[in-house]
Amino acid sequence: MTTAPEAAGHRPAIRATCVAMVDSQYVLPNDVGLALLDCSEAFRLLLRSERLYAHYLSRACWYGGLVVLLQTSPEAPAIYVLLSRLFRAQDPDQLGELARSTGLTDQEYQAFLVYAAGVFSNMGNYKSFGDTKFVPNLPKDKLRQLIWQSQAFQEQPEEMESLWDRCGELMFSLDPQQRQLGLREKGITTYFSGNCCLEDAQLAQKFLDSQNISAYNTRLFKEKDKAGQTCYEVRLASVLSTDAPVDHELAPKLRTFEFEGCTFRVTRGDYAPLLERVVENLQRTKTHAANTNQEHMLEHYIRSFTQGSIAAHKEGSRCWIRDKGPIVESPVHSTRSPSPPGFVAVVNKAMSAKFAQLVESAEQLLLELPWPRAFEKDTFLTPDFTSLDVLTFAGSGIPAGINIPNYDDIRQTEGFKNVSLGNVLSVAYATQKDKLTFLTEEDKDLYIKWKGPSFEVQVGLHELLGHGSGKLFVQEEKGTCNFDREAVINPETGELIQSWYQGGETWDSKFSTIASSYEECRAECVGLYLCLNKDVLRIFELEGEDAEDVIYINWLNMVRAGLLGLEFYTPETGTWRQAHMQARFVILRVLLEAGEGLVSLQHTTGADGKPDALITLDRNKILPVGKPAIERFLRRLQVLKSTADVAGGRALYGRFSAVTDEGPERFLSLRDTVLLRKEARKMFVQANTRLEGEDVTLVQYEGTAAGLIRSFSERFPEDAELLERHLLELSDADAHFWASQG
Repeated sequence: MTTAPEAAGHRPAIRATCVAMVDSQYVLPNDVGLALLDCSEAFRLLLRSERLYAHYLSRACWYGGLVVLLQTSPEAPAIYVLLSRLFRAQDPDQLGELARSTGLTDQEYQAFLVYAAGVFSNMGNYKSFGDTKFVPNLPKDKLRQLIWQSQAFQEQPEEMESLWDRCGELMFSLDPQQRQLGLREKGITTYFSGNCCLEDAQLAQKFLDSQNISAYNTRLFKEKDKAGQTCYEVRLASVLSTDAPVDHELAPKLRTFEFEGCTFRVTRGDYAPLLERVVENLQRTKTHAANTNQEHMLEHYIRSFTQGSIAAHKEGSRCWIRDKGPIVESPVHSTRSPSPPGFVAVVNKAMSAKFAQLVESAEQLLLELPWPRAFEKDTFLTPDFTSLDVLTFAGSGIPAGINIPNYDDIRQTEGFKNVSLGNVLSVAYATQKDKLTFLTEEDKDLYIKWKGPSFEVQVGLHELLGHGSGKLFVQEEKGTCNFDREAVINPETGELIQSWYQGGETWDSKFSTIASSYEECRAECVGLYLCLNKDVLRIFELEGEDAEDVIYINWLNMVRAGLLGLEFYTPETGTWRQAHMQARFVILRVLLEAGEGLVSLQHTTGADGKPDALITLDRNKILPVGKPAIERFLRRLQVLKSTADVAGGRALYGRFSAVTDEGPERFLSLRDTVLLRKEARKMFVQANTRLEGEDVTLVQYEGTAAGLIRSFSERFPEDAELLERHLLELSDADAHFWASQG
């Protein structure tokens, strides 16, 4: 269960310029970047048993990925089913011939292909990066006409018409409440019933904390009983329903509670038919496990998805941490969905060797971070750090690097792993010079040359020493502390620390709506700070002028990303829609505030006569001005996090997150420029695996919208219709919770 981003700072009135640009914000351009995630060489080198392990685990991930449709918007499942049936009956080329005969232009049909690819890539009709809605960039009546003429409609006219009736209006709607994911008037979400607001989410979190129930695999539904009392259903994701046999851990939790004048009923069985498929394939995966750690990991995940147990999921994560150096990696990572979407990837040995050297240096590098030793973990839990080529990433978006597991309490005391996704990095950030915005011509040339290497350094430091560093001060329920209350001094005040986490409290539960972005900001700052270390750069085979250029481009990229982040700020609600981009904007603000000409941000006019902007970074001032500024800010972030100082953390982060039109930067006006000049985020075409006799083959597709669509059309060859029926039934069962928002 996640909450809507919290408003940070100034909330301006809606301006005419924003309204005029609505259409371009909410469509995917026909020339959107699409790239094949090529993993053929890595897959070819696997042993047969490893290929079978990867195949069945991929199947589990893809089935689990369908859950995201039910966690995005009320219409997402019906849109997915409508598109799936269209393209199963006629592939994109065949449907294209029909489209032209019905009067669609080539541009309009390409817009439809891009929209369909976007739905499949994001597992819904909202962007995984930014949470904004996207709609088809063609007339609604033309799309309806194409559907009515399609082979799928000829074969099942009543079902196709019913699907259109369910989602046709909502597919195109840009009602203000439906433009982004959020709670109540701030957007739409199917993690919560449509009548839930932020106060409901906060009350529910308090209840969950009181019963030691994790929010990771829950949804919240709010209703009134006959007496008018507010009742909440907290529903856990699981194969088994509430009345099925319950294990000892969940038994006391699956019941009705009275809490602060409201009724809370904890149930389970959410997404049961889809999770059943996940569990079946995890069972098959287990027979091809390489060792007992993998076997035990899979057993715990099976129990977790069967029973609805986060405790079992955590045990699976612990086994996964202990599985050192596997050839096929298989973590469960939370994207839009807390679980079960995960990914399957194969080790890239050359880059992994560099990351291994970084791990060896980690304990020494931790000593350089700008906080006292007492604020660092007592023992650095040496993780795996590998570069992987993604085979399967099921969910709602693919990052470049990950620190996992997501559970901060496990990372604090038991360890973690870091992965850099090599075949994502190699294609995601390839940029054409004429599409590079807001940089000088000289900087563009350097940026293109060094963006890849600089990002490898930043990802490595961000994941290993960013997310992997820092201690939380905790007092357990029995009164014991993991720190010396009479000795630990707050470096910001010079006094003994005054606050800490109580037993059962976590970083996420305490800092709630700002936790994700705040932590990403802290990790990004660690990357900026430590990339100045020449020993780090030597690990990545960077020395001399090359090393200096990589430092410059890493810092320049962070500044540019802070400006680009304005796309993900919503002025109408005063909220941020993307944790990483909010974090980068905060860092931009910190560096601007450092002054002394370190960073400048100018409003300009482009060659096309339209508003533009120019970023400059004085590379000679990175060390004397930039480093001390990041050092001070990073120390404050860590101290506030370590001491559970929520009020201080919110005040600090809210101040730097505020977006106003005050000079000299005038960020709200710059946001319009960013939207005008923005380049759509790339989509990735992923392979399928196929059983052939007793072995597995890899099926790859072209890096186009049509290729991405074909990959999904062939993803569930045995049971596509059954899965679609499950999705519609699950969606129907809860439709009344969002009826007033439809």
